[in-house]
Amino acid sequence: MADDKDLQARIQRIGTLVGELENIAQPELRASAKALFQLILDLNAAGFERVLETVARNGESGQKQIDEFGGDGLISSLLVLYGLHPLDLETRVERALERIRPQVRKGGGELELVSQAAGMVQIRMEISGHACGSTAKTLKKLVEDAVYEAAPDVAGVSIEGLDEGAANGFVSLGKLGTASVTTPAS
Repeated sequence: MADDKDLQARIQRIGTLVGELENIAQPELRASAKALFQLILDLNAAGFERVLETVARNGESGQKQIDEFGGDGLISSLLVLYGLHPLDLETRVERALERIRPQVRKGGGELELVSQAAGMVQIRMEISGHACGSTAKTLKKLVEDAVYEAAPDVAGVSIEGLDEGAANGFVSLGKLGTASVTTPAS
């Protein structure tokens, strides 16, 4: 079985090749290549759907197996790709947030899913006053990574409540160097 790095490399390569389809100069050849790719996707979707139907016939144990498929990173991504994931997007996002809440709390933060509409996920994160700016950035990345891993089909993630400025009044030298200075007109 391929490791995560190898898998990511393959996914990137597929993305690159799909992008190259647009650069095929002959319209008929470009259309044929796209049609072939779509037929392969459709065949895979039908096959995955049949597998899930077959497993589901095993009743409760079958449903448990389908739930396990949904929890596996690779299988979950494929089920999302083909619109067959057993959990809806909001449930997958909620579970991802629940999974990382202990880490976020350790960093002085609290999470809440505010909304999910049209593939856009809005999350509120409150960070206690004693947390520094780098902690906020670390927590933001943790949340974004967890959401995108659980729901690669989200169109975007918005995290409100993160003040990019420092909560304790500290201003970095970098920010001081970029502050605009108003001088009187001569």
